[in-house]
Amino acid sequence: MTDDHPRSDEPVDTPPRQPAPADPYAEEATGGRASRRPRSTDPLELGFTPRKPVPWLAPFLLISTGLRTLLALLFGAYLDKRELQKALDAEIAKQVGPDGGLWLDYVADLGDGFNATYSVAYLLAQRELEVDGHRLPRAQTLVMGGDQVYPSADYEAYEDRCKGPYQAALPTTPEPSVQPTIFAVPGNHDWYDGLTAFLRLFVRTRDRHFGGWRTGQSRSYFAAELPAGWWLLGLDDQSGSYVDDPQLTYFDAVAKKLGPQSRVILAVPAPQWVKAVDQPKAYDSIDYFIRTIIAPTGAQVRLLISGDLHHYARYTGPDGRQLVTCGSGGAYLYPTHKLPERIEVPPRDTMARRSSPSRTYELAGRYPDAARSRRYGWGIFARLPRRNPGFSTLLGILQTLLMLSMAGVTDFRSEASEQRLFSVPLVMMVLVTVLAAALFAKPPSSGGKRHARHWILGVGHGLAQVGLAAAGTWAWLALPFHDWPWPLPAVAAAVVYLPVIGLVASQLVAGYLLIASAFGVNVNELFAGQGIEDAKGFVRLRIDPDGTLTLYPVAVDRVARDWRINTDHSPDASWLTPTTPLTPHLAEPPITLT
Repeated sequence: MTDDHPRSDEPVDTPPRQPAPADPYAEEATGGRASRRPRSTDPLELGFTPRKPVPWLAPFLLISTGLRTLLALLFGAYLDKRELQKALDAEIAKQVGPDGGLWLDYVADLGDGFNATYSVAYLLAQRELEVDGHRLPRAQTLVMGGDQVYPSADYEAYEDRCKGPYQAALPTTPEPSVQPTIFAVPGNHDWYDGLTAFLRLFVRTRDRHFGGWRTGQSRSYFAAELPAGWWLLGLDDQSGSYVDDPQLTYFDAVAKKLGPQSRVILAVPAPQWVKAVDQPKAYDSIDYFIRTIIAPTGAQVRLLISGDLHHYARYTGPDGRQLVTCGSGGAYLYPTHKLPERIEVPPRDTMARRSSPSRTYELAGRYPDAARSRRYGWGIFARLPRRNPGFSTLLGILQTLLMLSMAGVTDFRSEASEQRLFSVPLVMMVLVTVLAAALFAKPPSSGGKRHARHWILGVGHGLAQVGLAAAGTWAWLALPFHDWPWPLPAVAAAVVYLPVIGLVASQLVAGYLLIASAFGVNVNELFAGQGIEDAKGFVRLRIDPDGTLTLYPVAVDRVARDWRINTDHSPDASWLTPTTPLTPHLAEPPITLT
């Protein structure tokens, strides 16, 4: 942070990027490897470790994520660093390309498995893409729309799942004058450490390197003046509370530069216009921001864009405003076949006493399409045990304990005292199983209300697991292991019974998830348990000098799995290239806003 910038909530304009002097933080920000290309894919050469996709149903991860979410709900207000950012510079960036227009990329939900994350980063970093007959040059501005890292915002996760892959995709640029700029909106996973790592990477020092990109924001939110009267506003609306006063003060000052001819692109952490279907309050803060900050200036919000849901979807309304979700940067695929065909924004049943007039928006585009999304759902039977071996093991342990308890009670050859001894743990195990299944149907950390369908499906799933344990007990008692002296039956159960019943129980869970998703329950878990790496993408936007905005939703059906060292040693050439070329296409025809 330099001392020649005023420290105030009043934003100051930042001129277009000019050739900069040597950055003392450059080596630190790029891991000290900007000038030396790796000779192999060894982590010691790359400077980071390519990671596998996050196993979202792993028992310890489920517990830790639940605890982080609970702590964020209980203590998030005390860890909120947005009020403290009042001490940081309040700047307005200015982004314009050499031809008076601008190319801008939007990517979100990116810091997961290497293959998916790097495939998208690789496409973003190429000098030019040929997509369905359209020539799309590398963007001068990159916006990361939230959840830059999974599952938590710790140092190793950011290095291995986010910064490392993006540095490998675009190590540097030939000249500082053409170096693209990066802006970032924090998502809920970036908030798990109170924004500490996010501020360190994207905010701490202006003009800090992030691979071949240069950071352009001075707080966790930002404003950038774009060509032809367009503005890009990034809103930090992630803590589940009011928008903080320093942020409102910052945007109040930005609003003084807006007018009736201004058009706004508003980047937010989550598509609350969709989530408001089940949670009417979800859209309130965005509506408040538009209604009180932007609308009084006469400016029009032409595009709302977010990540958080891991797919591409676009709603359009009678006012021409586009509501775009593009969370396809690398995280597991989220279904599109459950998207509502029509939404009201703001929702009519919001509790807010004052809100903007409700308008009906129609679903105009999605990727993948509904039919392909349904087919992905059926893959749960094969992918669940393969992607989440720990989850299958946990189910096997639970089923084995249930079986041993049932076997001790139902074996009439045992003494009455032994049967009573086993009856207590049996009752406890049955209650734990049913309760766990009921909570799984609607985890306490998830938003929205718990409806009757959650209880019915959750309890039904729990009873089905108990029924499976009863069938397993009947089969176990027919085997000779039960006649062996104790503790040999327990050892045999752990070696023989547990692996088999764990796999069977996982298939029962898979069937439950498929059925429950049809009723809108555990839709996220149906796809999180599969960790689908394919069907990824980003949005490339073009602002022409005359003010026309065109959206190119770039999609790739299959990400690369194998990589080799790039023989091109140009400064901006990616370190790794796919052995099988990636074939991007448009998720839907270009969308033009004039």
